[in-house]
Amino acid sequence: MLKFNEFLTEEKNTHMTHIEDQVIYGGVAGARDAILALRSLRDMLAGHTKSEVDVTVKWDGAPAVFAGIDPTDGKFFVAKKGIFNKNPKVYKTESDIDADIPNGDLNKKMKIALEELAKLGIKGVVQGDIMFTSDDLKMENIDGESYVTFHPNTIVYAVPSSSVEAKSIRSARIGVVFHTEYKGKNFESMSASYGVDISKFRKVKSVWARSAELRDLSGTVTLTKADTEEVTAALADAGRIFKQIASSTLRQIESNAELAQTIETYNNTFVRKQERITDTAKHTEGLIKYIHDKFEKEIEKRSTEKGKQGVAQKRNTFLQFFSSENKKNLKLVFDLQQAIVAAKLKIINKLNKLNRINTFIKTKNGFKVTGAEGFVAIDHLKGGAVKLVDRMEFSANNFSSDVIKGWDSVTRS
Repeated sequence: MLKFNEFLTEEKNTHMTHIEDQVIYGGVAGARDAILALRSLRDMLAGHTKSEVDVTVKWDGAPAVFAGIDPTDGKFFVAKKGIFNKNPKVYKTESDIDADIPNGDLNKKMKIALEELAKLGIKGVVQGDIMFTSDDLKMENIDGESYVTFHPNTIVYAVPSSSVEAKSIRSARIGVVFHTEYKGKNFESMSASYGVDISKFRKVKSVWARSAELRDLSGTVTLTKADTEEVTAALADAGRIFKQIASSTLRQIESNAELAQTIETYNNTFVRKQERITDTAKHTEGLIKYIHDKFEKEIEKRSTEKGKQGVAQKRNTFLQFFSSENKKNLKLVFDLQQAIVAAKLKIINKLNKLNRINTFIKTKNGFKVTGAEGFVAIDHLKGGAVKLVDRMEFSANNFSSDVIKGWDSVTRS
């Protein structure tokens, strides 16, 4: 059974950790749980077990929307992420929306959400992503086939125009994918649980409502014998490396939030450049130089000698972590992350075959096939979740100047 240690920030669905980053943020337990999570998913996808783990698709929608009944007064509302502010921003009338969002596309979308989502009979509070409103829908010809498309963010979602799904989409004023449910006596005390049972919603033609959950994966997506062996080999490498890492090093990283964040930020510089980390010893030395250079820039910004000395002292204290023993173990930490990534990518490739809606990116040279934004593995018994994302593909799509985003004027009619 999986044991995820990564819980929702403040019990709200505001942050999840990439599964390989469990190693730096979760210490010994986090590293172990990441390996166990992938083992469980491997076994489930190989058809060996009906795991307790659920998987949801990360849809590339925008904006996020919360909807339901305000437990303090029983009134229906919609909201953005400001729902969890100290003074919650919720919209119960169009006037509430106008007061916070004076005009523009977001104003229009929230007004449609307020009118249409109220028809679903939502009990409690749910969170989702707006995928489209009716004026976002387009007809596109991609590789000779006609599609109904919507393009809320980076990914273009495309449905064959002759399909029943396309008819349902064209009949709707708004499309929302729901993924999280909240319970509590007020917004401040609410706790989150992944998954929304949309079968309890009223069926309304003007709302295209979908759940992010992938159900009954056992026997549906089957890893081939070769696939299973590749994932098993990567996980065996991960287990072997994990046993070699000194627990003291993992504890030091876990207990130092600034250090863990710095390691992730440095790793992300390679993700943005779409460079795989192959030489982990070189990567470790590169991290030390990255930290040193970062502090040097801070020192240069200081106008007084006292200020410069203060930053230099902080730099020296920060760099004390990098003893010869910790450097050796940090190299192994990076080795472990790469083994976890290798297993993760094989599983993502298999899960992408479950896509019921075609996904593309739109470039200046036409459409290109892409995978889903990613997946979330959830243990409902433990209440935690981790992200499975092909960060290289996501980075290429997200940061490339050739990729046209949904909000770019060229994509709007």
